[in-house]
Amino acid sequence: MYLLRTPALVLAALVSSASAYFVVTAPKLNDQWANGDTHMVSWVKGALDGVTSFDIEMSRLNSAGLTLIAKNVPSADSSQKSINILLQDVPPGDDYFLLFLNSTHGVMYGTSPRFTVLPSGSASNMSSTTNPNAATVTVSGAPNPTQAFATMFALAESGARRPTLSGGQTWGLTTVMVASLVGAAWTLLW
Repeated sequence: MYLLRTPALVLAALVSSASAYFVVTAPKLNDQWANGDTHMVSWVKGALDGVTSFDIEMSRLNSAGLTLIAKNVPSADSSQKSINILLQDVPPGDDYFLLFLNSTHGVMYGTSPRFTVLPSGSASNMSSTTNPNAATVTVSGAPNPTQAFATMFALAESGARRPTLSGGQTWGLTTVMVASLVGAAWTLLW
């Protein structure tokens, strides 16, 4: 009996780990982003992970700072696997990384490797690759966690629907309401 359950347990473990797959493919380790240029952020994620949208934040290691970049980035659509970020007046440093998370619930999906932000006019070690079909988000100024997100995408449509009542449910609810009102009146009068 134990031998028959073991392959099923292994398969279940493999399926659960495959569905939690979230990898940031750009920026890469030690990439250099220059202020004034637009750079692509891209990712690959599990198909069965239940994540329909996420938020992107930029953080620094050596100094306090968090920049809120994009909220509700759609991820269920297979065509949306990247966004473009235009940097303007972001403080230079070699200690930046991106966080991919649900900021409402505090669930972290992934992080980018560390990358460098250079002053405007600097020559970076890479070309500014962008996705012309993806949204472009402009990020400007020093990190400020009290500032709003630079952009907010529309909420992803989910399977949730507004509850509706059938005829029988409406009749039952009406009966309960009337009985409650009659009971309350009976209590107050006697």
